[in-house]
Amino acid sequence: MLATPVQQDTALRQDELHAGVVDPDMDSMRLLSETAMKFPDALSFSSGAPHDGTHDLAKLSQYVHRYLAHLRERGVPEQRITRLMFQYGPVNGFIQDEVALMLDRDEDIVVPSDAIMITHGFQEAALIALRGLFRSPDDVLLSVSPAYVGIRGAARMLDIPVRAITEGPNGLEPEAVAAAVRAVRAEGRRPAALYLVPDFSNPSGTVVPVDARRRLLELAAEEGFTILEDNPYGLFAKDGERLPTLKSLDTRGDVVYLGSFAKSAFPGARLGYLVADREVVGEDGTRRTLAAELSKAKAMFSVGSSSLSQAAIGGILVEADHDLRSATRELTAVYQERLAATLDALAEHFPPERYAEHGVRWNRPRGGFFLVVEVPFEADLAAMGRSARDFAVSWAPMRMFHLEGGGERALRLGFSNLPPAAVREGIARLARFIESEARS
Repeated sequence: MLATPVQQDTALRQDELHAGVVDPDMDSMRLLSETAMKFPDALSFSSGAPHDGTHDLAKLSQYVHRYLAHLRERGVPEQRITRLMFQYGPVNGFIQDEVALMLDRDEDIVVPSDAIMITHGFQEAALIALRGLFRSPDDVLLSVSPAYVGIRGAARMLDIPVRAITEGPNGLEPEAVAAAVRAVRAEGRRPAALYLVPDFSNPSGTVVPVDARRRLLELAAEEGFTILEDNPYGLFAKDGERLPTLKSLDTRGDVVYLGSFAKSAFPGARLGYLVADREVVGEDGTRRTLAAELSKAKAMFSVGSSSLSQAAIGGILVEADHDLRSATRELTAVYQERLAATLDALAEHFPPERYAEHGVRWNRPRGGFFLVVEVPFEADLAAMGRSARDFAVSWAPMRMFHLEGGGERALRLGFSNLPPAAVREGIARLARFIESEARS
């Protein structure tokens, strides 16, 4: 009689997986989403989702058909259009002409179409840029801190070390960047790139002044690093307050511009783009843009981007005459109204006499989707859970966005997807939560 085989535990241990997969810091966004699902009645300031009141299912097919009509107007044969929509398409995408026109009209960024790569949102653009620019274990990514968690996650997945540079009240300061460059070089390592969001940064809402932008470009030229400019919110600046992007000021190709249509069109398209116009010289002397060279990485990450998504975004751009800034003017007004409602409600619920008692302070951005509130207690995920469970309001702990510690007593409020009435009620609930925590 055969012996019964011993059952072996075939489960993998966490320490057998890549550190980026099991790092608890990389799990914060999922935990925020789970909290939102667990407490559906809680008013959520925890996300940066765009306003969804303008979405119309009927328009989705309209945009696709508008782009296809645009191709026909340009004389593209029907057989080629059919193949473009149903077969594998060009690795770097096929709506670069439309994006180039948009960049010219909206941001004064003038680049050829072959300097643009269409990506699966910002995240793939960041992964591809990092993979292409970082060639040695001694290469270091300089990053503003606090920062969007996606950049730290991308670097972590690629085993790229990150050096945090704490921002000031006006965003990333050139003197701090210069000091970080010197420190990295003193360690025998190379600062390969600098990441920042110069316009209404996530999570703090800060804006880098024009003089500082010019100095950052000078530093990049002097020290030989690339600037990764992430700009999801600059489109929504008030008329007369828009500042030039770093890329529009860039005359050498030192800036790789990372864009997304999640905020300006709709996040479901999962479409973004990378602008990299610096030339790369091959061993045979041939030259092509960095974006074209990075197509090898794009091919390995995703082969190409969705044809349907590209057609939809292409249709939006064509219908807007490639002027998203004008097309989103009403949306800008919506976000400005929600920002004003948030600031007014905070002022109402935390008058000066309460500042002294609880030490509650906040910044006052002039645009964007977020602001930061300092509180007199540890604002961690456990506190956020209590806030959602007991007071029906959620937010994001600022410690999630600090790369090397910090933000323990601060929280991020995202107001972009809450109408003013919900904002006012949410801040009232937040005030009750803060008072409760301060007393405990």
